[in-house]
Amino acid sequence: MAKNPEYGLLIDYEYCTGCYACQVACAQEYKWPEGMGGMRVIEMEQKLPNKKAYLSFLPFPTELCILCAPRTREGRLPACVSTCMAACMKYGRIEELAEELKKKPRQVLWVPRA
Repeated sequence: MAKNPEYGLLIDYEYCTGCYACQVACAQEYKWPEGMGGMRVIEMEQKLPNKKAYLSFLPFPTELCILCAPRTREGRLPACVSTCMAACMKYGRIEELAEELKKKPRQVLWVPRA
Protein backbone atom coordinates (compact mmCIF):
# COMPACT_ATOMS: atom_id res chain seq x y z
CA MET A 1 0.00 0.00 0.00
CA ALA A 2 1.22 3.54 -0.70
CA LYS A 3 2.88 5.47 2.12
CA ASN A 4 0.51 8.42 1.65
CA PRO A 5 -2.86 7.01 0.70
CA GLU A 6 -4.83 9.28 -1.60
CA TYR A 7 -8.15 7.50 -1.23
CA GLY A 8 -10.44 6.79 1.67
CA LEU A 9 -13.94 5.87 2.71
CA LEU A 10 -16.56 8.28 4.07
CA ILE A 11 -19.23 6.56 6.14
CA ASP A 12 -22.43 8.35 7.11
CA TYR A 13 -23.67 6.57 10.23
CA GLU A 14 -26.97 8.44 10.25
CA TYR A 15 -28.32 6.44 7.32
CA CYS A 16 -26.94 2.93 7.91
CA THR A 17 -29.91 0.55 8.13
CA GLY A 18 -27.98 -2.47 9.36
CA CYS A 19 -28.51 -4.55 6.23
CA TYR A 20 -24.96 -5.98 6.53
CA ALA A 21 -24.58 -5.95 2.73
CA CYS A 22 -21.17 -4.27 3.05
CA GLN A 23 -19.91 -6.94 5.44
CA VAL A 24 -21.23 -9.79 3.29
CA ALA A 25 -19.88 -8.26 0.06
CA CYS A 26 -16.40 -7.93 1.55
CA ALA A 27 -16.41 -11.49 2.83
CA GLN A 28 -17.55 -12.80 -0.55
CA GLU A 29 -15.09 -10.64 -2.52
CA TYR A 30 -12.10 -12.04 -0.65
CA LYS A 31 -13.52 -15.42 0.35
CA TRP A 32 -12.78 -14.68 4.00
CA PRO A 33 -13.39 -17.52 6.45
CA GLU A 34 -16.31 -17.02 8.81
CA GLY A 35 -15.58 -14.37 11.42
CA MET A 36 -13.00 -12.53 9.31
CA GLY A 37 -13.39 -9.65 6.92
CA GLY A 38 -12.42 -6.15 5.99
CA MET A 39 -15.78 -4.66 7.01
CA ARG A 40 -17.82 -5.11 10.18
CA VAL A 41 -21.20 -3.77 11.20
CA ILE A 42 -21.68 -3.23 14.91
CA GLU A 43 -25.18 -3.09 16.34
CA MET A 44 -25.43 -0.66 19.23
CA GLU A 45 -28.46 -0.30 21.48
CA GLN A 46 -28.74 2.91 23.49
CA LYS A 47 -31.10 3.17 26.44
CA LEU A 48 -33.01 6.45 26.37
CA PRO A 49 -34.38 8.28 29.42
CA ASN A 50 -37.99 7.49 28.43
CA LYS A 51 -37.31 3.75 28.88
CA LYS A 52 -37.14 3.29 25.12
CA ALA A 53 -34.19 2.05 23.14
CA TYR A 54 -32.48 3.51 20.12
CA LEU A 55 -30.73 1.07 17.78
CA SER A 56 -27.76 2.25 15.72
CA PHE A 57 -25.67 0.38 13.20
CA LEU A 58 -22.03 1.31 12.82
CA PRO A 59 -20.19 -0.05 9.77
CA PHE A 60 -16.43 0.19 10.04
CA PRO A 61 -13.44 -1.09 8.11
CA THR A 62 -11.16 -3.49 9.98
CA GLU A 63 -7.39 -3.81 9.77
CA LEU A 64 -7.93 -6.23 6.87
CA CYS A 65 -9.52 -3.56 4.66
CA ILE A 66 -7.46 -2.53 1.65
CA LEU A 67 -10.30 -0.55 0.04
CA CYS A 68 -10.61 -3.31 -2.56
CA ALA A 69 -7.39 -2.26 -4.29
CA PRO A 70 -7.81 -4.84 -7.10
CA ARG A 71 -11.34 -3.51 -7.83
CA THR A 72 -10.44 0.17 -7.62
CA ARG A 73 -7.44 -0.33 -9.94
CA GLU A 74 -10.00 -1.51 -12.51
CA GLY A 75 -12.09 1.64 -11.96
CA ARG A 76 -14.73 -0.13 -9.87
CA LEU A 77 -15.92 0.84 -6.41
CA PRO A 78 -14.96 -1.16 -3.32
CA ALA A 79 -17.38 -4.06 -2.74
CA CYS A 80 -18.79 -2.46 0.42
CA VAL A 81 -19.60 0.81 -1.36
CA SER A 82 -21.13 -0.83 -4.43
CA THR A 83 -23.51 -2.94 -2.33
CA CYS A 84 -24.49 -0.40 0.36
CA MET A 85 -28.28 -0.31 0.09
CA ALA A 86 -28.56 2.92 2.09
CA ALA A 87 -25.84 4.63 0.00
CA CYS A 88 -24.15 5.74 3.21
CA MET A 89 -20.61 4.96 2.03
CA LYS A 90 -18.54 6.94 -0.42
CA TYR A 91 -15.13 6.10 -1.84
CA GLY A 92 -12.92 8.84 -3.18
CA ARG A 93 -10.00 11.17 -2.81
CA ILE A 94 -9.31 12.06 0.81
CA GLU A 95 -9.38 15.81 0.14
CA GLU A 96 -12.84 15.63 -1.44
CA LEU A 97 -14.23 13.36 1.27
CA ALA A 98 -12.81 15.65 3.97
CA GLU A 99 -14.80 18.55 2.49
CA GLU A 100 -18.00 16.47 2.64
CA LEU A 101 -17.17 15.51 6.22
CA LYS A 102 -17.39 19.17 7.21
CA LYS A 103 -21.01 19.41 6.01
CA LYS A 104 -22.68 17.25 8.65
CA PRO A 105 -22.09 15.28 11.84
CA ARG A 106 -22.32 11.50 12.33
CA GLN A 107 -19.84 10.73 9.60
CA VAL A 108 -16.35 9.32 9.74
CA LEU A 109 -13.54 9.44 7.24
CA TRP A 110 -11.50 6.26 7.16
CA VAL A 111 -8.07 6.15 5.56
CA PRO A 112 -6.16 2.88 5.27
CA ARG A 113 -2.97 2.46 7.23
CA ALA A 114 0.12 3.50 5.32
